[in-house]
Amino acid sequence: MKKIDWYIFKRYLITFTTMLLMFIPIGIIIDVSEKINRMIENHVAFKDVLVYYYGFTIYFANLLFPIFLFLSIIWFTSKLANNSEIIAILSSGISFTRFLRPYIVGATLVSLVTLLMGFFILPDASEKYWDFRYTYLKKNVEQRQTSDIFRQVTPSEYMYVSSYNPLSKTGFDFIYEKFNDNKLEYKLYANRVKYNEKTKDYTLFNYVKRTVGKNSDVLEKQDKITRKFEFEPDDLTPTVYVAETMNIFDLVKFIEKERVKGSSNLDVYLVVLYKKFSIPASAFILTIIAVAVSAMKRRGGMGVNLAIGILVAFSFVFFDKIFGTLAEKSSIPPIVAVWFPNFVFGILAFYLLRNARR
Repeated sequence: MKKIDWYIFKRYLITFTTMLLMFIPIGIIIDVSEKINRMIENHVAFKDVLVYYYGFTIYFANLLFPIFLFLSIIWFTSKLANNSEIIAILSSGISFTRFLRPYIVGATLVSLVTLLMGFFILPDASEKYWDFRYTYLKKNVEQRQTSDIFRQVTPSEYMYVSSYNPLSKTGFDFIYEKFNDNKLEYKLYANRVKYNEKTKDYTLFNYVKRTVGKNSDVLEKQDKITRKFEFEPDDLTPTVYVAETMNIFDLVKFIEKERVKGSSNLDVYLVVLYKKFSIPASAFILTIIAVAVSAMKRRGGMGVNLAIGILVAFSFVFFDKIFGTLAEKSSIPPIVAVWFPNFVFGILAFYLLRNARR
């Protein structure tokens, strides 16, 4: 790489890193101000707070990665344009495509780091983030994510819990149904179900089993009973939670297991898997758009470029969230929904790049 390449490459990485270091502490301060009362009420240990904010930092850095990347490129490229540095570079005979090379190298490095983080570091951070919320902040709005959990265990067996605590591995208002030829064979009820780590079975409290008969149903009641089921404790965990806390290898195995079982939540898991690849890939698309938008010296200065950058960045995040939700709730194939924002903004990047070359 030439001196000009190193100059742009270093500015790319330094500005992006600075943007992260500026905004993440702001996010932490806002989160602390919202959660401090709940933490005090629940007597949260300081070390648990530190673990939570380690997970919080990585979780939200990954979530807002496209915005941080886009705005950082807009910022320093606009400064290059306003200082007439880009005009000098292009006037020396360097083509716009050649000028773009250090940006692509920077996007490659950022994309690889984001990919590896999504594979191995983000799952651990997400687990710490969600565990803290489920343990100490369960009266908050996030409690909805542990409510009304329904799973298809096998093609003929289904279960439901009204709420679940991943730390104590305890579910409440447990229902288990078994069908035979689309007819209900029996139905289990329990006020509480708890997984036993040592014996690999479940203890059901206030247990009721209703077996459907030809003429009348048969009821069986016990205060406490222990039995085995075909599902794992992770099957009781909220769908997004369990998928986000697995590394890439465990997630692929888990999805295959859910596919064999005919799980109705398969699309949710697939969205998490495909996003591990689509978000890093977006680094290239957003880099090209940002350079094409901000390389031109405008009358309004850097403010105009930043306004355009904010609009495009939030539009990308909006599309990403909307189509991710559609993949989970509708018949749109998850891989199509997850990659659609990249496809749309990829076309936009190609159009802007072609005009910038002119």
